[in-house]
Amino acid sequence: MNLRLKRTPGLYIVGFMGCGKSTVGRLLAQELGWHFIDLDERIEKLTGTTISALFEKEGEAAFRETESKELRSVVQAVERGFPSVVSLGGGAFVDEGNLALLKNNGITIWLDCPLDIVERRVGRQAHRPLARDPDRFRKLFAERKAFYEKAEYRVEVSDADAHVHAQAILRLPLFT
Repeated sequence: MNLRLKRTPGLYIVGFMGCGKSTVGRLLAQELGWHFIDLDERIEKLTGTTISALFEKEGEAAFRETESKELRSVVQAVERGFPSVVSLGGGAFVDEGNLALLKNNGITIWLDCPLDIVERRVGRQAHRPLARDPDRFRKLFAERKAFYEKAEYRVEVSDADAHVHAQAILRLPLFT
């Protein structure tokens, strides 16, 4: 197993909304016998409201602040030896501070999902505030790709079952 992963047992799943981070992350955590943390679910539980409501009430900047704070809390648990697979929100990896924190405390894996699949999965779901405007959605997808490419590993995502993608992660050289 990768030495850094032994020291800080954290796998951070990054990628655009709808790429399967939560589904694949849960399966991966089960396979490894690790804890699974969905950062968005954690924030919703902490605040007692939905991500969509947070965006509307406080704005994206305030949400991103909360997201970074909670991510630091998760990383602290990983540093204390709480092995975890963590699914990040689509914008969490865009923040340079978050990116540096993750790169120093585990391994980052990008689920690279084509735009057409993401659009089909997400559509104009009301609970995804950044997906409501199709033009803005496509632009955001293109902008964030440069950030996701900074992840240490990349796994191509298709319409295949999520188990296929979890197994692809398990075949990465970080486990040998």
